[in-house]
Amino acid sequence: MSSSNRYLASINGLRLLFFFSPEAPVRFLDIGSHHFAGKGEDGRLLKWARLVELQAAGLDQNDHHGNKYTGTEPAGSLRYHSHRRGATPLGPKLEIRQKCAGLTVTSHLQFLGKLPAFRSWTVVSNREKMPVLIDYISTFSLLGFSRGNTRPWSNTLRLHLPANTWYGECQWRSGYLADFGLDRTYRQLGRADFTVGRLSISNQGTWSTCGHLPMGLLENEEMGITHFWQIEHNGSWQWEIGDLAGDIYLKLSGPTYHEGLWSKNLGAGEKFQTVPATFGRVAGGAQEALRVLTSARRRIRRPHPDMERLPVIFNDYMNCLGGNPTTAALLPLVDRAAKVGCEVFVIDAGWYARREESWWNTVGEWEPSASRFPNGLSEVIEAIRRHGMTPGLWLEIEVIGIACPLARELPDDWFFQRAGRRVIDHGRYQLDFRNPGVRTHADGVIKRLVREFGIGYVKMDYNINAGPGTDYAADAPGDGLLEHNRAYLHWVESVLSRHTGLVIENCASGGMRLDYSQLSVHSIQSISDQTDYRINGLIAAACASAACPEQAAIWSYPLRRGTEEETIFNMVNALLLRIHQSGRIQDISPRRLALVKQGIAVYKKIRAAIPRGLPFWPLGLPRIGDGWAAFGLDCGTDAYLAVWRLDGKNTQQAFLLPEAWSSVSCIYPESKPVPFQLAARGQFKVRMPKPFMARLFALHSRH
Repeated sequence: MSSSNRYLASINGLRLLFFFSPEAPVRFLDIGSHHFAGKGEDGRLLKWARLVELQAAGLDQNDHHGNKYTGTEPAGSLRYHSHRRGATPLGPKLEIRQKCAGLTVTSHLQFLGKLPAFRSWTVVSNREKMPVLIDYISTFSLLGFSRGNTRPWSNTLRLHLPANTWYGECQWRSGYLADFGLDRTYRQLGRADFTVGRLSISNQGTWSTCGHLPMGLLENEEMGITHFWQIEHNGSWQWEIGDLAGDIYLKLSGPTYHEGLWSKNLGAGEKFQTVPATFGRVAGGAQEALRVLTSARRRIRRPHPDMERLPVIFNDYMNCLGGNPTTAALLPLVDRAAKVGCEVFVIDAGWYARREESWWNTVGEWEPSASRFPNGLSEVIEAIRRHGMTPGLWLEIEVIGIACPLARELPDDWFFQRAGRRVIDHGRYQLDFRNPGVRTHADGVIKRLVREFGIGYVKMDYNINAGPGTDYAADAPGDGLLEHNRAYLHWVESVLSRHTGLVIENCASGGMRLDYSQLSVHSIQSISDQTDYRINGLIAAACASAACPEQAAIWSYPLRRGTEEETIFNMVNALLLRIHQSGRIQDISPRRLALVKQGIAVYKKIRAAIPRGLPFWPLGLPRIGDGWAAFGLDCGTDAYLAVWRLDGKNTQQAFLLPEAWSSVSCIYPESKPVPFQLAARGQFKVRMPKPFMARLFALHSRH
């Protein structure tokens, strides 16, 4: 180790410590403020602190590793070649290049403005004539999360992990690493050395967030710091936490062979780039980390005026028409939506299906149904426009139903395949966007709908999971999926570039593709399909942990025979995010309709502040089952706070706000106030006498 050269890069308050040596791969040990002593236990750490892990078929994975991605080869043969530090429009950038026989591996660390966070990705190039079959490559790798601690990592490092499922998005769980099954079970000479265990979180398939969000937080309670990360990919991905040399490592990646049936045959002169991930470190806990991550997300996405204007959207699906739109059903809704202040009207699923057929497995031709619209779809579209709203349509462009006539006419190479047979999931075929014919077809659909109907909004849904991928014209199913994922996003970007006023919503049965690969391109995300407004409130209260609030669309769907408090609760769910108004508002009472209209009016007064607001949760990150929830946005001189009482037994809740404010007011609904009090040092108390009540407050003039 004496021949190693230290390289310390101090950027945006982070100190990144690297070691360059002719005898070992580049090692990356620290993101923090502590200098590396270079002896004793840290010397053991340094042996394993590789900047990159890379495994190729036929090479030894030389570590007693279990399933861990440690000791990979040819990563162990890489040697430092060069590095450079420069500036880009996004911020400072660091590149470190390593080489071994035939391969060049470059690690990219792109900082984001002045934030203590950077995007990381890896590029591997094959300089040899012989191909190399890659099974795994890390996007990011770091060892040493408990350095400086006096107590064991098993009960000082707390992991915050977001579960994510249909009807139950953004549900955080927290615990020490020992609570997740990682503990110091192997000891040598009285000290912890390593285990073969790991905590591996992964996703396989075309739903990128079916199980967990591709992110996490690791809080060092003893040191008072939190590291955070998110993998930015719309397909398969994997990350793991494990122990080496008595400390904890984190490795982030896109698809892998073991978790995603991915491998890549890298031919002579070819290169491969991993999916990116954002990583950072803050002083403080989970909420401080999520606020920085919110700012980072705002820096990596494609600009769109939709994220500044935040128009109010009415969509006819949820607790309303439910995939059965007709002219007769839509025209009263169009009139009522305009009267309450909606600015976009989206006709959801079913507009293309004959009334006697299922809208589910007939998707694909995207022609309006004559039986649903006897005078043509234009009659409804013109009514929407006449009421001053932008017309929108639902699409599911990536699939073709097995009952659609096109499915029989198109060649097999348009679709995902396994062993020469089309992949079918729940009555649909998956289109392969690597195919130029598929992209031309999709371009034609968008162009025709924009030209013929003048639509300005597309709700782009995706309701199947086509599994690990396609083996047609691919090195492995995961390889075909990854290239399809990338081709699809490039297609979306091309559509937005050609149709500059168009808004494309990202939806996958709600939040089953709630990732910042999709959200770096799409301006708005459907968070959940949850139909129970009470559970939807808890999802709404948590969702700014997963998406910027100006991108997070939440349903507000007053029930046909609900109460005034139910209507208020529905509205509060959406007022600090993006409003997806729905429900049978043409059938509710005038008093409840007035509450909808008032809520939308309040939203229009405060929405300009939402794109700069940073989230906070005075009662902690909420999850389904909580009795109370609170979610706020700190917008600078003012802040806004939504408070929900669910089925909690206590009629009063008290909590400490993260800042001291001079005054507070209830801004929705003004007509039905509840008792509240702002005491010294930010102590806030509110009383709600009945279960399932909610209110929106404004906090004024920061002290």
